[in-house]
Amino acid sequence: MTGLSRSFMILAILSALCGIVWGIAMAASQNHVLSPAHGHLNLLGWVSCALFAFYYHLTPHAAATGLARMHFVLTFVALVVLVPGIALAILDVTETLAKIGSLFFLTSMLVFAWLVIKPQPAQNDTTARKNAPA
Repeated sequence: MTGLSRSFMILAILSALCGIVWGIAMAASQNHVLSPAHGHLNLLGWVSCALFAFYYHLTPHAAATGLARMHFVLTFVALVVLVPGIALAILDVTETLAKIGSLFFLTSMLVFAWLVIKPQPAQNDTTARKNAPA
């Protein structure tokens, strides 16, 4: 795994490690007030980013686009803003960061959806023959 797929996988692993440590800390303190933020870190950080990594690994032509790089940046910013934002919202400090982070993740997912759904570039005959089943 290289390039963008590796970047997404590293982000996924870092999210998982932070989520695990946070979960252990909540269990040790028996204070689970912030579990929704912890859950979002695991789901959006670990699970979503790992799925993005596998998709880009399997579709290198999609990973090579500027839109895919923008997807990574949007996802990274969303995680950094959304997860603490949810914690701050739960603690009744402010909901602003959670709202902003949610919009970043929505935008990230819309970009990803476009990359998956948009028409794929046509293959030339040589490439098509190489990929054809025997």
